[in-house]
Amino acid sequence: MTIASKLAATAVVLTVATAAFAENSVVGGAPMFESKNIVENAVNSADHTTLVAAVRAAGLVETLQGPGPFTVFAPVNDAFAALPTGTVDTLLKPENKDMLTKVLTAQVVAGDWSAAEIACQARASSDGFYHFNAVSGDALSAQVRGNNVYIYDENGNAGRVTIADVDQSNGVIHVVDAVLVPK
Repeated sequence: MTIASKLAATAVVLTVATAAFAENSVVGGAPMFESKNIVENAVNSADHTTLVAAVRAAGLVETLQGPGPFTVFAPVNDAFAALPTGTVDTLLKPENKDMLTKVLTAQVVAGDWSAAEIACQARASSDGFYHFNAVSGDALSAQVRGNNVYIYDENGNAGRVTIADVDQSNGVIHVVDAVLVPK
């Protein structure tokens, strides 16, 4: 093998290794790995401790570790903190498990939807919104404003996608700055 071919082979290996590393998003200070599922990655995000606690309390860990695929609009801790005082504590009580499950499944959509696909659907619609349903059965809508994708719940509350396309082994996470609240 000539020096030139060795250098070329090394360059290819470095390019592939760099591209693979670049694909891993960092969320809440932790790298997210495409080889891990939604729960395995979310538990490492410092920005999603409330979401993870809620998923555990609702008994949804096994579901979100399943094959999916799922698209999760993952609210950050500050989004839960912005809910009316006492809401999170009330939802986490065992007697409110059904209500908590409804709220959490309002953040999840069946399928693996990239932000570009969602934005394309919204731009192509006559009203500027892409309308779809969460796993909970609740209606969600997406709108593109400037360079941002916003997800609306049935109450008209909007969450901005702050980190898009965090690929998982069983779907994708889009970090949002609001909790999508079902009616």
